[in-house]
Amino acid sequence: MANAIWNIDTTHSGIHFSVRHMVIAKVRGSFRSYSGTVALDEQDITASSVSVRIETASIDTGVEQRDTHLRSADFFDVEKFPAITFQSTKVEKSSGNGLRVTGNLTIRDVTREVVLEAEQLGIGKDPWGNVKAAFEAKTSVDRRDFGLQWNQALETGGVLVGEKVEITLELQAVKAQQGAEKAA
Repeated sequence: MANAIWNIDTTHSGIHFSVRHMVIAKVRGSFRSYSGTVALDEQDITASSVSVRIETASIDTGVEQRDTHLRSADFFDVEKFPAITFQSTKVEKSSGNGLRVTGNLTIRDVTREVVLEAEQLGIGKDPWGNVKAAFEAKTSVDRRDFGLQWNQALETGGVLVGEKVEITLELQAVKAQQGAEKAA
């Protein structure tokens, strides 16, 4: 069976992250603008793939001053690097509905292989006849591997911003209409 294309439904999805702040707490945030597709083979999930594009300027931690700093050259440098991308290279089954999705994550034009621990949460039809699939995935990366080096030493020891960034994706995708134009 050929892979069906499913478009990420951004109104029912989320791309979230957390990072240690001052060693003792976590700052959480998300990206508000992104798009992507899942090429889903319902008969053989391992033949599936996923592609995501995240607009770096859409970062939102709930504190505008911090978000402005994160958009600057100290971090994402959104003028020079407007997007973060992920392209899967392999999907493997793990236990139950679990999946291991390996792929290339690109931030600031630096590409590294990452593994997402994922789960297919199910497929269903909404009241308007749209077929939807839901997935959740988690990974962590060392931000320094992607050129996100800025930090500040603390008087009490440690640094202001942690190196490990935990990423959680909650994705709902809608199956594209085969051979038909999308309704407005």
